[in-house]
Amino acid sequence: MAGTLFAVSDLHVAHPENRRIVEGIRPESDEDWLIVAGDVGEIFEDVEWALRQLRTRFRQVIWAPGNHELWTHPQDPVTLRGDLRYRALVQMCRDIGVLTPEDEYAQWDGFGGPVTVAPLFLLYDYTFRAPGTTTKEESLKKAYEAGVVCADEMLLHPDPYPDRESWCADRVAETERRLNAVDPAVPTVLVTHWPLDRRPTEPLWFPEFAQWCGTERTAGWHTRFRAAVAVYGHLHIPRMTTYEGVRFEEVSLGYPREWKRRTADPQPLRRVFAPGKTG
Repeated sequence: MAGTLFAVSDLHVAHPENRRIVEGIRPESDEDWLIVAGDVGEIFEDVEWALRQLRTRFRQVIWAPGNHELWTHPQDPVTLRGDLRYRALVQMCRDIGVLTPEDEYAQWDGFGGPVTVAPLFLLYDYTFRAPGTTTKEESLKKAYEAGVVCADEMLLHPDPYPDRESWCADRVAETERRLNAVDPAVPTVLVTHWPLDRRPTEPLWFPEFAQWCGTERTAGWHTRFRAAVAVYGHLHIPRMTTYEGVRFEEVSLGYPREWKRRTADPQPLRRVFAPGKTG
């Protein structure tokens, strides 16, 4: 199979400028695949609109949720909370032919392959704590004092779990079980919204925000599960880094106020694998 494995995240299509960008996204060939690593939007209908548009253009689309899809937004007619909302998003994706973390992992056989493309839904558990703190309570207190608080605290409900860290623990355990069953002879592309490792959060302007960015439970997964590439978003710091010889690709578009500082003409798709091209 010829073609390119592309990735993007943090499309945030509630912003008209970003919606126009999604309308213009096109593959380079009929064999191209697209990874969407979360934060398509906050409103259920917007998420479906964007993924449906992309699915009509790419041979395969693979989605992992971000925190914004999981919000129960006061302007959203879909009022489902927590795991029920996630399950409804999964069903919507299946209805339009988009792969999710609940589906069998697909194998990319194009350039750079074969690799198992594994979309993961892991959440976070406040273990990326604010500097100088040792507990979740101390870390949250420092964030509130600094005025750096993720809207998840108001909008991302963990139902039926007692809290987000309990939901995270369950997701990590189930994902670990599935990854252990993947053919060990085939490398992986691990797709998450929140980075698997804390180190990508180091450039954050507000280090207090890191506690909403992942879990220490996944430290080392990029080597343990033989990742050729780890794809993530959430931080809105699009770049490529390398840890223990594994390429980490932050593939976010971000908010218009962010990408306009970099360019007036954003090219949101990043190449995970393409003939003669990476990054």
